Amino acid sequence: MDLATLRALRPNRYTDAADGYRAASGMASTARERIDDEIARSLRQSLKGEAATEALGQLQALSGNFHYVQVECGLAATALDAFAHEMTAARRKLEAALEDARAADFTVGADGSVTYPAGGEESGGERPHGGSAAGLTDPTAAALGRQAGALDPNPAHRRAQDIADRIAAALQDATEADEKWAPKLRALKADDDLTVSAGDWTDAKKDTEGVLEGAAGYLDSLPHPPAHGTPAENAAWWTSLTDTQRADYLSVHPETVGALDGVPAGVRDEANRTLLSEARGRAELDYDAWLRAHPEPERYTDYFNPMTGTEMKGVTVESQAWKDWKEARDDARGRLGSMEAIEARFDGYADESTRPYLLGFDDKDNGRVIMSVGDPDTADNVVTYVPGTGARLSSVDGDISRAELLQDQASVVDPTHRTASIMWLGYDAPQDLMGDATDAKYADNARDSLSSFLTGVDTAHHGQVNSTVLGHSYGTLVAGETMRDHPDLPVDHAILVGSPGVGVNHAEDLNIPADRVWAATAKNDLVNLAPPPAGTLAPLNPKAYMRLFDDHSIMYGYDPTSDDFGGQRFKVADGKLPGSDGPMPAHSQYWEGASLTSMAKIATGGTP
Repeated sequence: MDLATLRALRPNRYTDAADGYRAASGMASTARERIDDEIARSLRQSLKGEAATEALGQLQALSGNFHYVQVECGLAATALDAFAHEMTAARRKLEAALEDARAADFTVGADGSVTYPAGGEESGGERPHGGSAAGLTDPTAAALGRQAGALDPNPAHRRAQDIADRIAAALQDATEADEKWAPKLRALKADDDLTVSAGDWTDAKKDTEGVLEGAAGYLDSLPHPPAHGTPAENAAWWTSLTDTQRADYLSVHPETVGALDGVPAGVRDEANRTLLSEARGRAELDYDAWLRAHPEPERYTDYFNPMTGTEMKGVTVESQAWKDWKEARDDARGRLGSMEAIEARFDGYADESTRPYLLGFDDKDNGRVIMSVGDPDTADNVVTYVPGTGARLSSVDGDISRAELLQDQASVVDPTHRTASIMWLGYDAPQDLMGDATDAKYADNARDSLSSFLTGVDTAHHGQVNSTVLGHSYGTLVAGETMRDHPDLPVDHAILVGSPGVGVNHAEDLNIPADRVWAATAKNDLVNLAPPPAGTLAPLNPKAYMRLFDDHSIMYGYDPTSDDFGGQRFKVADGKLPGSDGPMPAHSQYWEGASLTSMAKIATGGTP
């Protein structure tokens, strides 16, 4: 970039363009919300049949397209803001140098060189000659230039060299910014079609990374979120930003904003839905690659009589090779299916009271998902369900369904108040009963995260909220440890079902009144057989084994349904017998019948 170009450049034109892209992003967001909240919802409520189903599918695709436009235009706006920021800095550096040249009565050439007049003390009847200084940006050359100026008896040489170097540095900064951002902005160009594919979302992730890398200097100039901030500090940071700063930070740091407790639910939802779309794109491409690498074998094969070894003419059975392939295929598609199930909820909710909010999402390792059914920032009641052993991204659909069932029942038992039901898989849950679930480390690692989340719900809420924590299975230990170790936690009620212990021996140790701690375990739930903590059974001391048969001691403290625990109990059905529908069917039946109704009553401040 030359001197004339930089002088003529107006960075505000790029910020104006950024505002235009930001407006386009906002319009795409508004269009997406109108499709989801009004058009598609009205269509689902009023029409049925194949035509309606086809129309809904097209509306969902259009909503996804608008979401993509929203994300890409947001990135373009941030990139233009960053470019304008860098060019503004370069232009200010140039103008400062030119002003100093004018003040010294120097002449600046079109190439950026600085001509200075004769000056200094006379020698032999003559004053030291004037000359011209060319700007130098190479460190070695610049050092030699400054040395030459220092040795010149004309002091104007030194000043002219300094100004020329500053002009050269400004031009270099502008050139580097131009060369950096030109390809990044070109990369934001979408495919010339009407379909937003998995590949497009994968590219969107790359675009985000490219803009984030290039905009580091600009983003550093913005207020940063507090490191390990409290929900209140996070909320204060978000409030302190301008609309432009919020939009720019959200476009390149959705993973940060989406995880900040205390930030409004709608903002976290927007950030995490971007992460979900990008992750789904990657998962879809990975699954397609798996299918190409593992062609489907023949499904059916001839049947041979196991007694005689002879072929049964006209009889076929599914081959073992196909069964193995199908099992592997289902496993390969597990995460993609779960992400599709999450996205389907945004396409299918009935009204604003059941609108889903994605408050947390991470597809790394076993995955983490936090979803609210209803807006927790405006609800009168908020119940946070913590799932237990086996909870992970690939099977999260069932846990979200439980939150939906509870929210629906809460609206029945308390129709005059709004209830938001949250499924909080914000931790790495143990994955097997006989191994991981016997170790408290998963709960130990989760309690601060759950405490921050619950405090964040209270911080972001627009008024008073009745807060309930619902733990199931190992999730009761997570809930118990969290309440035990955070005495000021904004929690009003606790519900503990199918519990192996909650990390305390008495309800009062959970730091809320004991009569607000409710527990239930089905008669046929095998968690009733949970033993005392490992290491307490001495092989040579028979009396120690009596603890297996008392009425209160289980794996992680006293049984919360025992008299010794001191809390409240509510009735649940006996549940199915072990082995009648899987190994532990009763352990998963708390979201049915009278049990579900009782939990809904507790969550809305009532009594079962």
